Amino acid sequence: MARENSTTPLKLLLFLFHGANMIIVSFLPLHLQHNGLSNSEVGLVMAIGPFIAIFSQPFWGYLSDKYQTVKKILVICLVALIISSYFFLSMTSLTFLLITGGVFFFFSSPIGALGDSLSQRRAEQLGISFGSIRTWGSIGFALSSLTVGEILTRIGIEFLIWPYLILASGALIASTRLVDVKVNAPPIQLKDIGKLLRVKPYVVFLILIVFLTISHRANDSFLGIYIADLGGSEAIIGYSWFAGVASEAIVFATAGWWFRKYHPLIFMVIAGGLYSLRWFLYSFLNTPEWIVGFQFLHGFSFGIFYLTAFHYVSRLIPKAMQSTGHLVFVSVFFGLSGIIGSLLGGIVIDHAGGETLYLYMGVLTFVGTLLILLYHLLPYWKK
Repeated sequence: MARENSTTPLKLLLFLFHGANMIIVSFLPLHLQHNGLSNSEVGLVMAIGPFIAIFSQPFWGYLSDKYQTVKKILVICLVALIISSYFFLSMTSLTFLLITGGVFFFFSSPIGALGDSLSQRRAEQLGISFGSIRTWGSIGFALSSLTVGEILTRIGIEFLIWPYLILASGALIASTRLVDVKVNAPPIQLKDIGKLLRVKPYVVFLILIVFLTISHRANDSFLGIYIADLGGSEAIIGYSWFAGVASEAIVFATAGWWFRKYHPLIFMVIAGGLYSLRWFLYSFLNTPEWIVGFQFLHGFSFGIFYLTAFHYVSRLIPKAMQSTGHLVFVSVFFGLSGIIGSLLGGIVIDHAGGETLYLYMGVLTFVGTLLILLYHLLPYWKK
């Protein structure tokens, strides 16, 4: 019974997987640039992940709901991720990077979303805050950014494959100790997925968040390159991610105190305003030190937005389709937005520079925030 109530394996999985994923988010663009790719080509490779995620995340989410297991799906994906990452991170040719990257992201993209889905369901089952579990992913990301950034400064960006494999292997071991959550409902069928598309508030909400998440994903792809262009080292890039994700961990950890005070959409509007402010600051205060200094806004923009949005979509989707609904949400948040943000971001930063990219991101986010506010004020959509 003690093991059934334990969230330690789940917290460890989130800690290790997000620690490994930090290497892909923060340092893969620099690794690709080191191998001779242009910013536009880097954007193309980074867009493969979000493109594959649009298909792979709903696919794995559907299998999870159909067979009513998150644990087994996570184990399968982590085994395949470790194998495919070795080939992907060893390639230097753009063609082979795109091919091996497609395989790698097919298995890696659903892991974070399935982990969050399991965290949400375990939190409800045990009567605890989702953020108290999810914060361990942020802690793993933050500590990894600090330590891996220092390591790569000393050994070279070309060796990033080794810390990645170590952390991913640890995540696989942790996944074998997870406790699944059973749903008291018949397994879903493929035709049931169409029910999600008939939940109009859910569909409209997914459309609106794209205005904010495009900028978030563009920042994921190009923050490291922007800092490097401004004269920052790999260690400085690591510090910037540590500052951002440390604040995110605090937001998740304290969610039990602030989360239910207002409607989730109110928090999303606040987070959207902070997103917009953050991008404008990055555009005008364009030195590595200023960017590191203002990275604390990451927690109060992404942290608040993601936590409240994830909870909000959980209200909108049927219990038997939680994994599918969550992964469709995440495929929009990180997938569709990632394609647009990576491709257009690479073109903008190549032709107009990082300052212009962040200025455009600030404007786009401000528009999206106004649309979410309007969505909240229309009584038809309120849930």
